[in-house]
Amino acid sequence: MKAKKICFDRVLPRDLAAPHRSLSQGPGRVPRAIAIRQRQWTNGSTIKVSFKGGTSQQHDMVRTIAPEWCTHANLKLDFTTSPAATIRVSFNADDGAWSYIGKDNMEIPVDAATMNLGWQDKAVILHEFGHMMGLAHEHQNPQGGILWNEEAVIADLSGPPNYWDVATIRHNVLDKYRMDQIVGTEFDRESIMLYAFPASWTDGGQGTQQNNDLSKTDKAFIGGPQMYPGQALDEVPELPVLAATAAAISQPGEQDTFRFVVAQAGNFVIETGGATDVYLSLFGPDSTTRLIAQDDDSGAGSNSRIEAALQPGTYYVQVRHYSAGGSGPYRIWVAR
Repeated sequence: MKAKKICFDRVLPRDLAAPHRSLSQGPGRVPRAIAIRQRQWTNGSTIKVSFKGGTSQQHDMVRTIAPEWCTHANLKLDFTTSPAATIRVSFNADDGAWSYIGKDNMEIPVDAATMNLGWQDKAVILHEFGHMMGLAHEHQNPQGGILWNEEAVIADLSGPPNYWDVATIRHNVLDKYRMDQIVGTEFDRESIMLYAFPASWTDGGQGTQQNNDLSKTDKAFIGGPQMYPGQALDEVPELPVLAATAAAISQPGEQDTFRFVVAQAGNFVIETGGATDVYLSLFGPDSTTRLIAQDDDSGAGSNSRIEAALQPGTYYVQVRHYSAGGSGPYRIWVAR
């Protein structure tokens, strides 16, 4: 038995030289479901999705199936005909199934697809939109429990229908993420993010099953505190102008979101203070996916500072630790 259809992750150029592998596999490892740190969208975002090619039937299938994630995650999908939509889905049958992960989609040129559905069924649509929301393949957890028969995996995936080279096979199946790259929950063999692998691909002779629906763990994790917990955008804490707000990255991977309202056009400064090395992103107006600016160390010490000319509207500020494993207190304020 060979796995015929396996998706592959699209990686940004800056990440091509950063291998996932860090821990060897061994007996007693506890596998987990995983998401990649710092790839989450701003909680509460509405993400615009359009199609590049494909038939009306293919479009309708995606529109029907993909929003199932949003019944559990605090995200919305807005299907539009705009070619400048954040997510652009193509249907090239010769290009397999793939997606960029989470906010990496925002860095792709607007004329290029960010996801391809080389075949269409419920499982692959949910799986690829899971990647789009920031989720990774479960079998690539650094604590993963699959002991690969590497020779068999490489032999099968080198042939039809994948025709992958060894580097691609290692990136998408055999290699592991570093511990500081991921957040996770207990392993779930029913997860939509876990592909079916034949027993012949493993040293222990135990394969995995084909999953066609979101599992209970998928639903709980995507809507949990590490991903997209329920919070309406009008409930996001508001930053007063000219007054500092005390906050903290309380756990690794946390991303704090604030909002402020610009009533009259002008130049504004958003800045952080304190000893914690934070990274700042500014979105708007009236959007959590329209990136205006990002900054690391333009403020005092290792603090962030963004200066921008803003038009009237509501703006969203996202704060995360520079290090995927970092935490600590900080202050943030907006000034004119």
